[in-house]
Amino acid sequence: MDLFDSLFPSLNEEPLNILPCDGEVVYYGEIMPLSDSDFYFERLLKTIAWRCDQALIFGKLIETKRKVAWCADTIDGKPFAYTYSGVTKHSIAFTDELLALKKLVEEHTHESYNSCLLNLYHSGEEGMAWHSDGEKDLKEQGAIASLSFGAERKFAFKHKVSKQVVPVQLKPGSLLVMKGTTQQHWLHRLPPTKKVSEPRINLTFRTIEKPQLIQR
Repeated sequence: MDLFDSLFPSLNEEPLNILPCDGEVVYYGEIMPLSDSDFYFERLLKTIAWRCDQALIFGKLIETKRKVAWCADTIDGKPFAYTYSGVTKHSIAFTDELLALKKLVEEHTHESYNSCLLNLYHSGEEGMAWHSDGEKDLKEQGAIASLSFGAERKFAFKHKVSKQVVPVQLKPGSLLVMKGTTQQHWLHRLPPTKKVSEPRINLTFRTIEKPQLIQR
């Protein structure tokens, strides 16, 4: 072991599971320089066809200030859909930047992904309530890789039974991966805050096991 290794042993170690039980969440920290993170933030902000997110709540269609986009592979040239919160979204094609980021995430996680849900939060006042990603279209116990750009935000997990909360700070250019039984036992959220005024973009790469084909 050389001097550099002894001073910074964590650089040569695999990231650890941050959950105490019943699941696996790995926080890799920043996987790219800040200059690269800033570049991708600006490109995604300008090139993605962002739309207000929608949710069906008690039979009423609600639009959020948070904006989203849904990208996915095609099957025989046909795009496919993804349904969550009672609303079905039709996929758009991966951009060159998204394909490059997907490859980078796959190299770090040793997993493969065929889709990506993109989220744009204009400021800290926009967030997400407690929920699990348990849609039937998703690969069972499959990995969901979350890549963050823009403002640093707090993220949190809460155990469904014990109510134990595990927080983590998501820095720009950082990668967090949820897998295994995490969705069965834990909720997660992005809590709103008035302390952050800058926007944040979050990419969640995932695997749709039984895609809904869109007939054209």
